[in-house]
Formats: sequence, structure tokens, C-alpha cells
Amino acid sequence: MLARGAHHRVSPGKTGAHRLIFHIDMDAFFASVEVMCRPKLKGKPVIVSGKPATRSVVAAASYAAREYGIRSGMSTVEAFRRCPHVIAVSGSPGQYIYVSLELLRIYKEHSTIVEPYSIDEAFVDMTGTECTWENCEDVAREIKAKIRKRFGPNLTASIGIGPNKLIAKMCGGMNKPDGITVIRPGKFGGVFNGLAVSRMWGIGAKTEIALNLMGVATIGELANFPVAMLRRRFGITGEVLHLMACGQDDTPVTPYFEGMPVKSMGHEHTLPEDTWDIMEAEKVLLRLCDQVARRMRKKQYLGNVISTRLRFADFDSISRQRKIKYYTDEERTLYKVARGLLHQYWRPGQAIRLVGVNCTGLIKVREWHQVDLFMQREEDAYRKLLSAIDAIRDKFGEHAITRARLITHDTRLWTNNRRMAEPRFLRMDLGEGSSRAGMRGRPQDGPRPSLMAGWHDASGDIDNVPLSPGLSSSPFDMLRHQDAEDRVPPEY
Repeated sequence: MLARGAHHRVSPGKTGAHRLIFHIDMDAFFASVEVMCRPKLKGKPVIVSGKPATRSVVAAASYAAREYGIRSGMSTVEAFRRCPHVIAVSGSPGQYIYVSLELLRIYKEHSTIVEPYSIDEAFVDMTGTECTWENCEDVAREIKAKIRKRFGPNLTASIGIGPNKLIAKMCGGMNKPDGITVIRPGKFGGVFNGLAVSRMWGIGAKTEIALNLMGVATIGELANFPVAMLRRRFGITGEVLHLMACGQDDTPVTPYFEGMPVKSMGHEHTLPEDTWDIMEAEKVLLRLCDQVARRMRKKQYLGNVISTRLRFADFDSISRQRKIKYYTDEERTLYKVARGLLHQYWRPGQAIRLVGVNCTGLIKVREWHQVDLFMQREEDAYRKLLSAIDAIRDKFGEHAITRARLITHDTRLWTNNRRMAEPRFLRMDLGEGSSRAGMRGRPQDGPRPSLMAGWHDASGDIDNVPLSPGLSSSPFDMLRHQDAEDRVPPEY
């Protein structure tokens, strides 16, 4: 077993030709956690979504549901059309966060260089540890065994191993679920050259079409295509596409204790019903701007590029942005610009399905910045008002205070209960050597009945554990908090 702290590396996030990178991707993560909490759902088609009667989409689908063609992002109505007996459960974000953090704790036992890529994915840089190309598959099996011991057989992971993040990521999706794929240095072309360009990480549908029109259908053809022509068509991205098709990627694994730069902050909302009423869209936009501005103040960021996103009833989407001359974190400025974009690109003949706002060009708030002396008094008064509003919402919730214009508007937009739930399944004897046996006065030996049997309500029978008030929702910040709890400081 590899002990924590024994695999410290001198230069974290190092790039080079001799790296050894793991990409660990949980299989159907949300759905698997729900099945783990409800053993009777094992083997059945399960989706995690909103209420079937609402305009919700599938957040995750079990592999049994995927056999019917159900995929993430599909509307719930379409999912039920393809599989009328599919079981829809509402999501439990607190449980997902809890399980994700416990998984990251396992990864940190093998390397200090862990980058949480999403709630169910992580890159682990094994370069310089006891893991080598000769024993990397054994280490991957050890990680999978630890996950099984901690959470039981219903939660599985697929692990891709490669000399860089690109190859490791692409390997991770090759043998799902519960697989291990290894591509050693120099072997990328032999495995991927014959595959369609859509199989390469980062190439979407529009880029695939553009490449196909140029006569490029496979990754191998892209690798051999003239770089000058790619640059002429895609700009600097064309050179990146060529390097990726050759299996080259020098992107370092960013350790959680270094964090990732925040590039944007935004919110989107799908309307309960399509609307032709621009006043209704304005209300949604105002509330979203309020939410984005509050996040920016909380994270201490200012931005100067504001964008509005609209999705129409035919699912056609547009996004337009405007750069302002100064940096801001106030909703009145965000709303003024976003509302102007809304009116400019509004299509009167088409109903709107989704409204979104985003702020980029972010910089950290400095301790001092120049202000207009004639505006300072007004600004100071308004900042005091914002500070008071933020304090009220921190204490009583997002919907505790709102603008008069929005007082009758849908309060679900404000829902943001930042609570982490310890699932009830952690009190069950799952796998071998469960450390939970004997808790709450129960005997340590002998079988215990499943507390989750017959439970089918995602909002009930969960032990809610409030997150620390000062804890960020960023996975990097959560991991740093986890280190503090474990009394294991990050090693450099």
C-alpha cells in the first residue's frame, strides 16, 4: 500500500516527456450514487432529473437506462418516450459533493498532485511516485479496490493512464464502465489514428463538421493534414488541433492546493414555459444578474465583459457579449448591459426557452482602486446597501430580500442551500472492513439490515451536515479544507 505523503514530488505540475498521468472518471456518477442509496434500484433504468412533469433534463443516466438511448442533457420527456418504465429520481447535490470529496481523499493517498477536473473526474500526476509504467495497472486496481471497499460494488471508476492529460482523458472513456486503459509513450497513433476526429477530446460537433468539409475524417488524417491550412481555417486553434492529433499535450496537472484561475461567472435558467413576453425575460435576466454579481462580490472578483445567452423554442442558441470600459461587480451594471443585448438580439417571432448571463475578463479586487471623486459619495452609499443585502442573504437565505419588481417572481431561482449530506449508506456494511460498524451503539459483529431499503425519496432520510460558512464551493478550496481537517498540510 502506498502511504500518504510518501510520494511527494519536488516540482508539482511538471511537464515533460516522462510523465505518468491517471485520469479517474466515475461511471454514471450521479445515478450510481442514487442506486447505492437505494439498493432496490440496482440493474434498473434510472435517471437523475427534475420532476418528469417539468421542463427538466437528464443530469445522469444509469447504464441500464443508456441501453434505451437515454443520455445526459436529453429532456426528461424524451427519456420517458424512449423508456416509459425509466425511474426518475431527484438529485442530491450534497451527497455527490460528500462522495466526491471522499474519493479525492483516496486519490491523495497515492499522489499529492491531484487536480479535480469535475465533481466526478480527477487527474492524478503519478510522476516521481512509486507508480511506474511497469506497475501502473496494479496501482489503478488498488485505487479501484479502495473505492469498492469504501462504497461497495455499485460505485465504479474507469481509469485512463497516459503520458499526458490528453491521452489519459481519452483512455478513460475507452473501456467504460469499470475499465482500465493504458497507452504508453509513443503508442498514441497506433490506437487512435483510425478513429473519427469526434473521438478526440475537445472536438465538438461544429468543429467535426468543419474538419469533415476539409476532407479530415480521422485523427490520423488530422495529424497528417498541413498545419498551415488548419491555421488558416481555425487560427491558433488549428495548431492546437494538430498537436492534439499527434498525442502531444504539455498541460500540467494543477495541484488542488494551487487552485485554478477563475475565468468567468454566470448563471442560466430554463423558463417553466416558452415566452414571447420580453418583460418576463427581463425579470429572469435581472435575477440572474443579481446572483452573478453576488457571487463575484463573495469571491472578490471584478469583470468587464458581459454576455447574454438566449435559447429559443427551436433549441437554437445565441450568445452575445459586450466589453465595458471599467470593471464592476454590481448587478445594476450587469443588468444594463445584458438587457441591452437582450433587446438587440430578441427575435419577436420566436419564443424564448432559456436566458443566461455571464461575466468574464475577471480580475481580483485590489485593496485600492481609483474612483471618480464626484461619484464617490453615491458609490459609498450603494456599496453599504449591497453589503447589508449580502449579509441578510448570508444569514437568512437568498430569497430573504429581493427587489420589488421580482417579489412575485419564481423563487426557485434563488434556491442555493449549500449543505453537504452524509448519505445513509455510509452507516451500512458495504464491502469489506466497513469502519462504520458499531456506530450508534450497534454491535460491531453480525450483519445489519439496509437502512435504505424501500427508500425512494431523494430529499428525505439524509443526514444533512452544514458546510463551513467560510468554505468555498470550489473543489480546490474544499480539498484545502479537507487537508486542514486531516491535519495534513499540502507538501510542495
